[in-house]
Amino acid sequence: MFRKSFILAIMLMVASLGSAQAARDYINIVGSSTVYPFATVVAETFGKTTGFKTPKIESTGTGGGFKLFCGGVGVAHPDITNASRAIKKSEIDLCRANGVVEVIEVKIGYDGIAIANSKKTTALRFSRKDLFLALAKNVPDPRGGEKLVPNPYKTWKQVNSKLPNIAIEVLGPPPTSGTRDAFVELAMEAGCKNFDWIAAIEKRDEKQYKAICQTIREDGAYVDASENDNLILQKLQTNPKALGIFGFNFLDQNIDKVQGSIIDGVAPTFDTIADHSYSISRPLFFYVKKAHVGMIPGIKEYLNEFTSEKAWGDEGYLSDRGLVPLPAAERAEVAQTVKQLKANIICN
Repeated sequence: MFRKSFILAIMLMVASLGSAQAARDYINIVGSSTVYPFATVVAETFGKTTGFKTPKIESTGTGGGFKLFCGGVGVAHPDITNASRAIKKSEIDLCRANGVVEVIEVKIGYDGIAIANSKKTTALRFSRKDLFLALAKNVPDPRGGEKLVPNPYKTWKQVNSKLPNIAIEVLGPPPTSGTRDAFVELAMEAGCKNFDWIAAIEKRDEKQYKAICQTIREDGAYVDASENDNLILQKLQTNPKALGIFGFNFLDQNIDKVQGSIIDGVAPTFDTIADHSYSISRPLFFYVKKAHVGMIPGIKEYLNEFTSEKAWGDEGYLSDRGLVPLPAAERAEVAQTVKQLKANIICN
């Protein structure tokens, strides 16, 4: 009797899974707010030009996207997650723990991180050292010596006498954002390395070094402004003295309202990001759950659209939206990985 009941329960579960799979006939995408606009354009084009439904895309932030994506296999979980940084080891471990074994990483192009202000005022010039001193939780004691103190700087002029005498107020993404991860690594940590005695800590205690260089102050000078870049834009327009942190593509789409600060002598532009002369730039990605290819209709075709030259090429429609294309040879290599549906991240 028990055996029959057990078999019946298994049959009902399989039937339920089959019914659930049949119930979802669209691609479910989550993740980075930076990649969101690019994925949306591709999804809309895909929906109009194929027989498949337009994918559902949710902007959850990179960290939030990986949490959902790595939550498991099956229609209750996303098929693709967008990311403004590469997947972390902890996220690979989460995927493994939940049975997400094979993942296809797709590098789609480059983006810069802009530190912008309202066009109602003048553009600012910063070094990455300035950004570290202004925004780190603990900084070298201004009185000298190899000692850290809670950040004492209240104005930009206190950080650097060449900067204006206005309060430090920076609106930026929260800890779940890939843009924030990239900013603390590419801007703050790079500025932190200007202090030789802090740079030397990395060799003997990497954890302590990262804590010094990548921890943002929590006294109100930096304000978590959600994953919604439009909220940051609105606040910059009402407060011209404030600065905002977001991706170059968002800056490019709102160039009539905001302007990017010059960092280490270089302005954020399409060309300076492409030639890597703008120092705060990073690659963008999306990640595909291979187990869902064939389970959810249209995934392969969506990938083909995204990695087509008409989309991500030098003259593609994504470059019109601010995506800086990969070099041609790298695009060809990534496109081949996509065509073969080759899992380049194995979570086991």
